Parts: sequence; structure tokens; C-alpha cells
Amino acid sequence: MKRVHFTHKYLLSPTHPITVNLIGCGGTGSMVLSCLGRIDYSLRALAHPGLHVTAFDPDEVSEANIGRQLFSVSDEGLNKADVLITRINRFFASDWNAVPERFYDLYSYANITISCVDNIKSRIEIGEILRSDANQYDDREKLYWLDFGNSIDRGQVVLGTVQEMKQPKSEKYETVSRLRCVDEMFDLSQLNDEDSGPSCSLAEALGKQDLFINSTLAQHGSHMLWRLFTNAYIECQGLYLNLSSMNVNPIKL
Repeated sequence: MKRVHFTHKYLLSPTHPITVNLIGCGGTGSMVLSCLGRIDYSLRALAHPGLHVTAFDPDEVSEANIGRQLFSVSDEGLNKADVLITRINRFFASDWNAVPERFYDLYSYANITISCVDNIKSRIEIGEILRSDANQYDDREKLYWLDFGNSIDRGQVVLGTVQEMKQPKSEKYETVSRLRCVDEMFDLSQLNDEDSGPSCSLAEALGKQDLFINSTLAQHGSHMLWRLFTNAYIECQGLYLNLSSMNVNPIKL
């Protein structure tokens, strides 16, 4: 019997825009934010309240970011979150928020948390923050954690649930109420930042990170998020990507 996870009911018929925290606005984060803008606009066209995104990043745009990340020469010296959110708000007439600092517990209350960070320590901290005081209501309830991570030309996307979610009864599918998060799927304490390599928001030369690894991961992960809204269930909770061999392997439930 096929295993599936049915989307939390609040995401399908919310009373407010779905709250999303995007942590990291570098290589992958800048690409994901553009995808979120498209998802929001499309959801609202389908009579859904859409998304309200808050982006976090303390870093400023440097010359090395231009080309690999979605920044221009005129953005140099400006905060990444401020630049990207201002651009999205103008493009889609949205009212999203930028926080030019590190993510911490006071900001943790969002329906979906998306991490595009470049080190293991940050992922461990995010997991601890999300599981503290997890029970809130509606637009403040912590539901899903979507993590993006990559090395030079390989990466993974993992969607997990912050809490167990009640599933409808089904004779057709075996339902899965709990999806493992990235820090439960992998023993992050056994890894180090050298193992993880250059990643999402790290300003690296193109020779150290493939030009299209970030955007390819962003497209795949955002598609999974889109399916969570429009299909009402998912059969995979992530994927492994090898850009050199052009292989994409799903993480089945």
C-alpha cells in the first residue's frame, strides 16, 4: 500500500495567510524566495489567502555573491534580506518582512520554516528552537520544516513535521502522521562544517560551487511545497540531487 502524508488541514483552508520563515537569503535562499513569491501569487489566484513570508539574514551583499545569487552590482553593501524582500514586495505587491539578523526563538512562530543555511550548527539550533513551545494556534502554529543543503554539485531537500499530525482514514493509502526532520534523518552531531562544504548562503567562488546547484534544489523543493498545497498530500518528503550525473532520487515516506 502506498504511503502518503496528508497536508495539515490549516494549510488547505486557513483563516490567515500561511506564515513562512525563510532562514538564509544566499545562494539557495534567494532562489527559494522568488519561488515563494510565485507560490503566493498563484495561491491567491486560487482563492487561497496565500503566504506571508519573513526572511532572515544578517549578511550584506558582496561582489562574490553577484551572478551565483540573485543580486546585482547596485545591491553591494546592502543587507540580503532587505534587498530581496523589497524586490519581491514591489514585484508581487506583497507586504512581506525582512529581518536583517540571525533567526532566534522569538521569531520561531510560523506555520512553515524553511532553512537555507550553510553550517551544521545552525540546523541543530533551528531544530531545538522549533521544538520548544511548539503548540500555538492557527497562524502561529509550527507545522513543517523544509531544509535545503548542498555541497559543490550535490544536495538534498528534506521536509519534516514539527509535530505529529492527525491523518484522515484511508482505505487506499497508508497514512504517515510524522515526517522526520533533517536533524532526525541525519546525525548532524557527527558531521562538521568541512563535511558539509560550501552551501546556501556562503559566498564562494564559482569554482567551489556549481552555478546551478542552488537554483536546481530550489525548484525541486518549491515544487514539493506547491504540491503540499495543491494536491493535499505528498508521497515523498524530499530528494537527493547529483547535478554531475543529473540524478534526482526521491526520499519516499
